[in-house]
This record gives sequence, C-alpha cells and structure tokens, in this order.
Amino acid sequence: MTSFYKECRTAEADVGMSFYISDVNGTGGRLKKEPEDFIVKEISDGPEPAANGRFVIAEVTSRNWETNRLVRLLSRSLGISREKVGFAGTKDKRAVTTQLMSFECPLDMMERIALKDIEIKDPYTAKKGIQIGDLKGNSFAIKVKECDVPESDIPDILEAVSSRVKDAGGFPNYFGVQRFGVARPITHKVGESIIRGDLEGAVRCYVSDPATFGDEDVAAVRRSLSEEDDWSSLLKEMPDSLSFEKIMVEHVVSNPGDWKGAIGKLPKNLQMMFVHAYQSYLFNKMLSGRMGMGLPLNGPVIGDVVIPLDANKIPLHENPVITTKNNIDLAARQVRSGRAFVTISLFGSESKIPEGEMGEIERSVIEKEGITSNDFIVPDLPYCSSKGSRREVLCPVSGLSHEIIEGGYEMSFSLPKGNYATCLLREYMKSEMDRY
Repeated sequence: MTSFYKECRTAEADVGMSFYISDVNGTGGRLKKEPEDFIVKEISDGPEPAANGRFVIAEVTSRNWETNRLVRLLSRSLGISREKVGFAGTKDKRAVTTQLMSFECPLDMMERIALKDIEIKDPYTAKKGIQIGDLKGNSFAIKVKECDVPESDIPDILEAVSSRVKDAGGFPNYFGVQRFGVARPITHKVGESIIRGDLEGAVRCYVSDPATFGDEDVAAVRRSLSEEDDWSSLLKEMPDSLSFEKIMVEHVVSNPGDWKGAIGKLPKNLQMMFVHAYQSYLFNKMLSGRMGMGLPLNGPVIGDVVIPLDANKIPLHENPVITTKNNIDLAARQVRSGRAFVTISLFGSESKIPEGEMGEIERSVIEKEGITSNDFIVPDLPYCSSKGSRREVLCPVSGLSHEIIEGGYEMSFSLPKGNYATCLLREYMKSEMDRY
C-alpha cells in the first residue's frame, strides 16, 4: 500500500516521527526564540478548598524553568522534600507556563517563596494534593519566527495545513521531540538500556552522551566524562545546569559500580520518564508504520483497538473495543464523530498485540527491537517498570486559529492532556528538529 502522507526528512525521523499529515511544504522558522514566544496554560479544576486542608494549592507561573528543576527549587525554598510538591504535568522549559501545583506545608510558608521568574498566585488550602494527570488539557499561544519562506506565502500555507488538520479531525499524535530531548535526544536510549538490564550503560548515556545541539562547554564536560573512568576529578568541572547528572556522578564516585543506586537517586518521575521515553519511541515507530502503509488515522481498519471517550472527552482506556467486520461501520461512525479514537500500543509488561494490519506493524517494531513484554519489569528499579497502555493515533485540536505578526505568525489552540503542541506546529513549520 502506498502512503499518502508526506515523508519527514529531518532528524525527527530518528525518534520515529517519519511522516506529516499535511502534504504542503512548511514555513520553516523557529520556536521559543524568547520564552514569551511559547505560552502554556493548564486547563484544570483544582481540588475543593478546605479550611483545615494539609495541602496548599496555588497557581504557579514560571519563565524558562524545566519542571523537575522548578520543583526542586520550590521544595528547597519551602524547606520540604520534593515529594511534597505536586504537579499535574511536565511543561516545556523555554516557555512561560501557568499551572496549578500543590505543596504539603502550612499556608503561611508560601510567603517564603521569592524566586526570579516565578510567580505564585491565589494560594488556598485543600484536603487533596495534585498528582500527575490531574488536568484536562493545555491552551497555547505560540509564535513562530524566522520563517524560511516569503511573508506573502505564509497565509496560504497556514490555511492549507489548518484545512487538512480540521478535515482529519486532528494531527498525528506523535510524542514530540521534548520527550526525548531537543538538544540531546537520548532519554529513550537511557530507557532502552534500563529495560535491557544495562544500568551502567544507562548512567553513562545520561551523564556523558554529548548534545547534538547546544552549549559547547557543557558538551565538552560530557565528553570528558565519557573518556574518563575516574569521575571524581571531573565533579568540580560539572556546571550547575547538570544538577541531576552531578547527583549520579557523586553517587558512583562514592559507591563505585552501584549503577542502580545512581539511577535510584533521581526523582521518581524522572526515573519513570526514561522507560516511558523508550515506549514513546516505539509508539512513534508504530504510528509511522501505520502512516507508511497508508492506513487512516481518523478511521479504523479490522483489528484496530478503538477507545471511546466519556462525557468529558477523556479516553476510557478500560473499555477498549476490537474492530471486526461486524462492528467496523459502527466503530467508524464513532471515530468520525469524535466519540472514539483508534489507538496503538504503548508497549509494556502487560501489553497485548492486536490482530490485523496494525497488529502486524506493532509486532514488526517489537521484533526488530529484539525485546519482549517481560523486559519492562525492572525489579531493581520499580519506578522504571511499566505495564504499558494504549495511545490515540490522532490528537484532536480545538480553538485553532492563526494571526500574522511581524517576523512570522502566532498559533492559538487547545489540546487534551498528554499531547504535544510541537507536533501540531511541525505540520506548519516542517523545520529541523533543533528549531522546536
């Protein structure tokens, strides 16, 4: 079968993102030239206020802060452990982000926070904190600058791509480059090493694999770490920006050969992120395999696993429906109406590969990787274990609009939780990976 999707010829293909749904050439351009070019605001309902609640809920707006490092700084400012700071989802670093966070501390302690580029608003107490996933979605206002095409060509490109996305009911639901690292796309490689049992390789990859793009001084430190087994002499050369890497190096210096312990020193959500990134890479490969076969994203084929949505448009992953020749017409109507979505495996220890064309694609990716479901059980690092799940092949978008601005254009839209704004923007831009 011949694909009718446009092939991606940038480095995004290296993390499995091999196609675009729109067949027009892009505008090119750059995202996040300034943090204010990428504005994200969570769509969520906070926990109910409670006068005697042990959690403080507050709206946190941060500029140019990676979520894990933001949490670490806030916990230090409050004098509490980082596990007592809750948030619903990780956000882009080079951005201005607004999200609800929870803090297990007295309300008056919030006055201690006086940090550059961080604003705390409307704190209140509640009986329940905020956990990963406690959001509905995110709204975005994103500027694209330094376009590669004449300004006069931009409106037609934007209209053509928007028309294609609206006709399809969304865009390919890839995991975006941020999942793997834009400057240093290695997070999935660390996860792969973990599930293959190569914990030394995982630590060395995270600590010393140099960046493809970015700060040359930092890259030089990483190269030194890759070439030197005695890391103790290099600790003082590690900049503050490599805080998590330094934690691992310090542990290995003090506990030679304890690679498991080095990974275990990292925040739990970061440990989880490694294996999740590898699952994301596999998903991207599977989705590209579907598109390469020319199979639809906005309609099922026999064997597809379709997930319905609830009244709040949240996927009901506990109620999957296998598409057969007897129900395919009904399933197709549900998908076309936006009441259900075709899904692909996020492969893990409890994953079941379906039958049909998509099952063959999923099985082929897994076999080429040379892995099994049991590999995703990591007894020594339980936060790195993953049962697996399923993910929608198409991401719906609401409120999609654009505006021509000086030096480029601005896109505004909202996405459900767990989806990547850059995967929509790449349809318009079709730029090199480091431009996102």
